[in-house]
Amino acid sequence: MRGDLRGFKLWCAGWIALAALPHVTAQPLRSLKTAPVPEPAGLAEYVAERAALVALGKALFWDMQAGSDGRTACATCHFHAGADHRIQNQIVDPNNPFPANARLSLGGFPLRNLVDPGDRNSAVIWDAEMRVGSAGLLRGLFEGVVPGRPVDAGTQSLDRPEFSVGGLQVRRVTVRNAPSVINAVHSVRNFWDGRAEREFNAADPFGDRSGSARPVLRVVDGRLEPHTVRLDPASLASQALGPVLDSLEMSYQGRTWPALGRKMLSLAPLAYQRVSTSDSVLGPMARTEGRGLAEGVTYLSMVRNAFRREFWEWLGPVAEAAGEYSQAEYNFPLFWGLAILAYESTLVSDDAPFDRFMDGDAGALSGPELAGMQIFQQNGRCTQCHGGAEFSAAGFSAAQQGRRGNAGRAFQRTGVRTAVEDGGRGNGNFRSIQLRNVELTGPFFHNGGQATLEQVIEFYSRGGDFAPNNLRPFNANATQRSNLVAFLKSLTDDRVRFERAPFDHPELCVPSGHIEEQPGVLQAGALAGFPRAAAERWLSVPAVGAGGNSVPLQDFKELLTGAGADGTRAHAMQIPCAAPLP
Repeated sequence: MRGDLRGFKLWCAGWIALAALPHVTAQPLRSLKTAPVPEPAGLAEYVAERAALVALGKALFWDMQAGSDGRTACATCHFHAGADHRIQNQIVDPNNPFPANARLSLGGFPLRNLVDPGDRNSAVIWDAEMRVGSAGLLRGLFEGVVPGRPVDAGTQSLDRPEFSVGGLQVRRVTVRNAPSVINAVHSVRNFWDGRAEREFNAADPFGDRSGSARPVLRVVDGRLEPHTVRLDPASLASQALGPVLDSLEMSYQGRTWPALGRKMLSLAPLAYQRVSTSDSVLGPMARTEGRGLAEGVTYLSMVRNAFRREFWEWLGPVAEAAGEYSQAEYNFPLFWGLAILAYESTLVSDDAPFDRFMDGDAGALSGPELAGMQIFQQNGRCTQCHGGAEFSAAGFSAAQQGRRGNAGRAFQRTGVRTAVEDGGRGNGNFRSIQLRNVELTGPFFHNGGQATLEQVIEFYSRGGDFAPNNLRPFNANATQRSNLVAFLKSLTDDRVRFERAPFDHPELCVPSGHIEEQPGVLQAGALAGFPRAAAERWLSVPAVGAGGNSVPLQDFKELLTGAGADGTRAHAMQIPCAAPLP
């Protein structure tokens, strides 16, 4: 739990940054139960059955077959309280050499280390421009799909020298830390830089700003006609269209939506993964023995149950540059985006001790937690960037207030790194991310540069590391800091901590670094088409049903130190993968 507070510090960054700006009207803190879950107007024009849509979205989100390698799911980077929880081969530096396949350690944080952590002008012990991101794919060129096979046809392509050790390639790493998908439905825009717009166009993440959006195809009076999609608010659907075709995160370079649709619609959902028969969504369809869903359940059947027939019923081929596809294959980005939006919209953690206190349970918060909440709202002025039910100026509560509120602080300069290294939304501005469950979602900041909440608090206490920024020193004594941490922990929902419904999930196997024959010497892999790939270490995230785990999730500090590896923590990243990976 102590490590979990790191997330809070990240969030605090925004709060303190706001404190340095002209006065704004902070959104009062509220229970998340008071905030309606946003839903795009006009959704019924596309959706036939909402429960079927949620089931489709959960299956797609957790299915490793979606990746070009047949082994990478959306959940691969969002399996632990909605975020990543791996410590090997998670480092990248876009501008300088860096150690591939390195294992993170507590002693390596923060990434900018000062002699006096309270003084940003003190001597620098070390300063690393690298980021702690998430392992994506080996670089490959897409050559096609074979219906019924989870692995795309592809060949290995050259990569940066840093993604190679002794001539063997390793998985590439994203340049930003993976934020949690839990409560992301309450964000007006998604991704750290907000590029996933609130308008969903069923083509790419950019909504109305897109210059390349193409219409879907709809059957009208027996004819196939183009149909323009625009749903708002639907940022989660926009966000879902990004990673799955990204040539670093989940796709070989050159894969298209119709090609992905052809593959997924031919597959048995979650074929390589166990699904609990008590899964809160997929349980009724789960196999009692073996992996995947029941005989006869395919992605095509799930699409037909979830969507109105005029978007999938056309049986003839549809002309496309890369070949002829069915209407359902062509319309796959519509199905993918709206299904994942529907599933992620269920991932709302609105029953933390803080929520129960705000709902009238006076005993829900302890004395230190109450004292921390007072600091949060008063001299800390954290609510200027992290107020409202969402604990974020980038949420709908702030947006609805317009100029009367603090929506102008949805994106702020934090002084984590220079804008030259990563401009974010422009000029070094990054989204004010909500703070709920932050004790479980380290490391912190967009670059993953702080390992603990204590380090985050030091960062804000000294007014950030780089100027110009929107921060001011946050002067709090040891007791105040401890109380603030206690308050931030009160934002953790026990359903998230123990993965109880709706936060239960199928089995997942995640790559966690590459195997060394001896220090610095990697073992060669055996992937078809990838003769220079290094062998990988695969770890299991076991399936869990609606009742959750008997032990809580491990936090990032515990992961770095090995605490909880004795079975007292879930996701301690010790269990070898047992799934028969393709």
